Amino acid sequence: MIDLLEQGTNRPRIDFKIVIGILGGLTFFLGLSLLAPLGVALIYNESSWQAFLFTAVPAMILGASLFYIFKPQYELRMREAFLIVSLTWLLGSLIGAFPFTLSGTLHSYTDAVFETMSGLSTTGATILGGVTSDGIQNPAIEDIDKSLLFWRSLSHWLGGMGIIVLTLALLPLLGIGGMQLYKAEYSGSTSDKLTPRIQETAFLLWSVYVGMTGVQFLLLWVHPSMDWFDAINHAFSTLATGGFSTKNGSVAGFDSVYIDVVITVFMFLAGINFAMHFRLLSGDTKSFFENREIRFFSLLAVLFIVLVSGGLWLIDNYEFGDALRYGSFQVVSIITTTGFGTDDYALWMPFASFLLFLLFFSGGTAGSTGGGIKMIRILIILKNVVREFRQIIHPQAVLPVRLGNRIIESTILKNILGFFVVYFIIFGIGALIMSLMGYDFMSSMGASIASLGNIGPAWGEFGPTDEYAGVPYIGKWVLLMLMMIGRLELFTVLVIFTPWFWKN
Repeated sequence: MIDLLEQGTNRPRIDFKIVIGILGGLTFFLGLSLLAPLGVALIYNESSWQAFLFTAVPAMILGASLFYIFKPQYELRMREAFLIVSLTWLLGSLIGAFPFTLSGTLHSYTDAVFETMSGLSTTGATILGGVTSDGIQNPAIEDIDKSLLFWRSLSHWLGGMGIIVLTLALLPLLGIGGMQLYKAEYSGSTSDKLTPRIQETAFLLWSVYVGMTGVQFLLLWVHPSMDWFDAINHAFSTLATGGFSTKNGSVAGFDSVYIDVVITVFMFLAGINFAMHFRLLSGDTKSFFENREIRFFSLLAVLFIVLVSGGLWLIDNYEFGDALRYGSFQVVSIITTTGFGTDDYALWMPFASFLLFLLFFSGGTAGSTGGGIKMIRILIILKNVVREFRQIIHPQAVLPVRLGNRIIESTILKNILGFFVVYFIIFGIGALIMSLMGYDFMSSMGASIASLGNIGPAWGEFGPTDEYAGVPYIGKWVLLMLMMIGRLELFTVLVIFTPWFWKN
């Protein structure tokens, strides 16, 4: 039987008033954000301004009313936090989908929710440009209003830093989130918290995020092939490691080495812990360059760039310059889970394409806007494997897992091992469901890992030049749920479906 009251108090186990109040505040903020694409629609004299107005105003009124009526009176607890986190991304996608349907751009609300969830989760998978399962032709990316393109990219940008602040403020409850993900070397002892107050830390991280976005915007804008609109959209998508573009051919549509280099550099930077960026900008270069996760991430990126570029040059017969250009871009795009494209990697020879496929199971560093498993987990798992080999040789020895001179606590190690198991189970279930819908092996595997890892483009029928429009509606809901689960570190969403969540 569910115990609805907290022991020793008259307060319910889950205070739904707090949940509704905070969700109301977040809904108001979402409505406020929709005023930005409304302004873009007015600038370009697009009729879609009405769709944004009729979504933004009700959202702001409803959100403000709920927050006022149910304004939180108590401290937020674990159960409410998990529920709010999960519902925030779902509610944001349900509301943010309305401009696509009210403007007449998309006929299916499911498609609109898919596109919005793909934006907020920084996945970058799209249904634009394809034919739906019921035979409706969705418009191509370059055929829809600029205000809707802006909203897609803005949803990336909001979701990207949103997950950082969320991780910082709420996910310490997971035991492997929040401030634990901001530890300089993930030791379980020294916090990488920037200030004593979470609110101040969040403000500093937002400042770094906004500043880096502004710098990339200016670097892109100076190139003649990009106007201000293309530049700001790609800056939003890059720093959020999202991947939405204003071109049907993604970044390849600009065909510029300069643009490729700028975006490659900023994708790589976005894949690094933003708290470490702040330390670097504050002059603390030692913490940044001695951070083992950053070093591992950089080493892995360089290694795969060399191998993939070498494969394109020696096996696929690319010119050396082109091999390095396309190889480095795609490696960084996938390892950071951004999903931009400058070349069709599905057409590469097996050596280079297989290496790229391995990176689908990686991700950026903890505390970055990247999705996926995260480098710190992979690094610790590898160290645990080495420890197990040593333990076989020396069965009586006490051999803790170390990161540098620090010991990884057993609770963190167990949590990481559990994360890996759950991650691959969910990936397998997603692939199985897609296969039941008639998709081949690589398409099913690709769609599942690309959604769960928040990458976007996948393999088979969902390659870098394809889209997800033809997926049956039930399949789209499965994939968008995978996007949300992957974005919120699995347990945040899954825990609310357990009976223990609702019991004492």
